[in-house]
Amino acid sequence: MKKQRINFSKFSSIKIGDTLDVSILENCNEDYKDCYIIGSCNNILMGTEPPPLLKLSKKYNFIIIENNTLKIGAATPSGKIASFCKKNNIANFEFLSHLPGTLGGLVFMNAGLKEFEIFNTLISINTCGGNLQKKDINYGYRFTDIKTPILEATFELVYGFDKNKLAMFKAMRSNQPSTPSAGSCFKNPLGDYAGRLIEAVGLKGFRVGGMEFSLEHANFLVNVENGTFDEALYLIQEAQRRVYGEFKIWLECEIAVLDVRYMGESSPLNNPYKK
Repeated sequence: MKKQRINFSKFSSIKIGDTLDVSILENCNEDYKDCYIIGSCNNILMGTEPPPLLKLSKKYNFIIIENNTLKIGAATPSGKIASFCKKNNIANFEFLSHLPGTLGGLVFMNAGLKEFEIFNTLISINTCGGNLQKKDINYGYRFTDIKTPILEATFELVYGFDKNKLAMFKAMRSNQPSTPSAGSCFKNPLGDYAGRLIEAVGLKGFRVGGMEFSLEHANFLVNVENGTFDEALYLIQEAQRRVYGEFKIWLECEIAVLDVRYMGESSPLNNPYKK
C-alpha cells in the first residue's frame, strides 16, 4: 500500500500532531483492517501514540448525478459538495457550507447542524464490507455503527437550493472561534448543551499551556499558542470530571482522540460511572 507523509501540526484543524506515515487506500483488496481512516482531519486530536492511519485515494473524490440520485465519493470535501449543490440548484446540503470535513467522515459520524443531518437524505453507502442500505445502519445523534471504510454514498436528489437556509447556517456558526480547533469538543447531552455545562463549572476561557476552552464558545477546545496533545487531553478530562461532579452528566467526546491509550471500550475518556 502506498504511503504519504503528513505533518499533522499543519494538516489537522487543531494543529497538533507529529509527522506520520499514512497509508493510502486505492481498493479494498489492500490490508486496512487495523487502520483508523482519516479524512481532512477536522474533528481529530492526534495523540503521541497513534494507531496505524489510513486515507482514501483521490479517486474517491467525485460527485455524480445518476438515476435521479446524487452519488458522492467519500474523499470529497464538504465545500466541494456545497458548491456543486449551489451551482446545480440541489437542496438539503446547504448546511455543508459551514461544516468542514470529507463525505466519509461526515457520514461516519452522522454530522449535521441541529436537525439537519447527513443521514436525512441518505439512501445507501458503498463500503469495503459491501453496499449498505440506510435501514441496515444503526445511527443516531453524531453516531453510526459503521465499521468498514466508506467509499461512496448515494443520496436522494431534490432540487431547490435554499439561500435562506444558507444564511441561517451561517448565523448558527457565527459564535464559533476561528482559532485552530477540532470543532465541538463534546456531544450535547440530551436536553442540554455541553458549552453551557463547561461554562457552569468555570472552564470557559480556562487555559493550560497553549490550549484553552474558548471564550467565544466554551465547547470549543482551541489551540491558542503551540498547544500539545497532553494539554488538550488534560482539559478534556478536567471538563468531564468537573461536569460529572457538579451535574452527574458525563460529557462524551465528539472529537476523535487518536491515541491507542485512549481508544476503545476501556478508554479513560469513556464514562467510568456507567452501570
